[in-house]
Amino acid sequence: MSESCTVTSVRFVSELQDPESGTSLQLSADGATLHAPGFKRSWTIIDGIPRFVTDEHLESFGHQWTRFDVAHDAEDRATFEAKTGFLLNDLQGKKILDAGCGGGRYAKVCGEAGGIVFGADHTRSVEKAGQLCSQLQHVHFVQADLKHLPFEPASFDVVFSIGVMHHDADTRSVFDAVAKMVKPGGRYAVWLYRRNQWWQEFLNSGLRAITTRLPSSVLMPFCHVGAFLGGLPVVNKLLNKIINFSAHPIYQNRVCDTFDWWAPKYQYHHTVEELSVWFHEAGFTGLTVLPPEKSGRFYRWAYNHNLLIGSGVNVTGVKR
Repeated sequence: MSESCTVTSVRFVSELQDPESGTSLQLSADGATLHAPGFKRSWTIIDGIPRFVTDEHLESFGHQWTRFDVAHDAEDRATFEAKTGFLLNDLQGKKILDAGCGGGRYAKVCGEAGGIVFGADHTRSVEKAGQLCSQLQHVHFVQADLKHLPFEPASFDVVFSIGVMHHDADTRSVFDAVAKMVKPGGRYAVWLYRRNQWWQEFLNSGLRAITTRLPSSVLMPFCHVGAFLGGLPVVNKLLNKIINFSAHPIYQNRVCDTFDWWAPKYQYHHTVEELSVWFHEAGFTGLTVLPPEKSGRFYRWAYNHNLLIGSGVNVTGVKR
């Protein structure tokens, strides 16, 4: 390991702790391992990223975010502000947690805005994130379980999670665990899949019972079909209200987004009321229900009637 990498790792280690005991961690002499005092527990560092977990049931995301290049600077900045309610101009010097960072596109946005960013993800997508943000000195990543994060509770000014928590076996437990990372007066934003009409839920859940059992090599061609359909006018605004596929303007993003829907083992859908209750019970005030990023009369009508498959419920609040 080079001297510069070693120095960076030491600075980063000071921000980490044992996810279970909360004790501080130490870096091994060769810079390849983190360990708790007494060497009772240890974790490897691969490509400069501490690995507290392996992919487990989220392996499809590791495949997804390391295979596709879906970062687009202008779009990612706009999406970040729309789905968090945070202005990039307000992030300078803030300590920020990207809970479920995936390939790192929003961590990159925050780092470029001057934030001190820590991205956490359960999958090897952190490798892609590390590459994407390699030139940003104050952006760091860990591979960790969001329910057992290796950070000090109540230590972040800004915490956000976009499209991640609903892929755990228990969305609420992830929400609560991440909420504990927000310091008093800090801000928290969460985006989850929206619960659609009963017939949409029935149809897509039934299909996902099949697609989640398919290996990636079999599922991926179907995602390319969805991406093709997502580029067809009219079809991409009507048919995908019945069977979900992405209508993103860029083909590669459409493939990735469609795979993101059909591959994960867990996928739960929620309501604004449900998410708002979670915020209140976790000690947040000043809640704001964020509107969808897209506009247009038909889109807003369909959104308000829970007809847009893959759309979200999006709330932000301030920790008391």
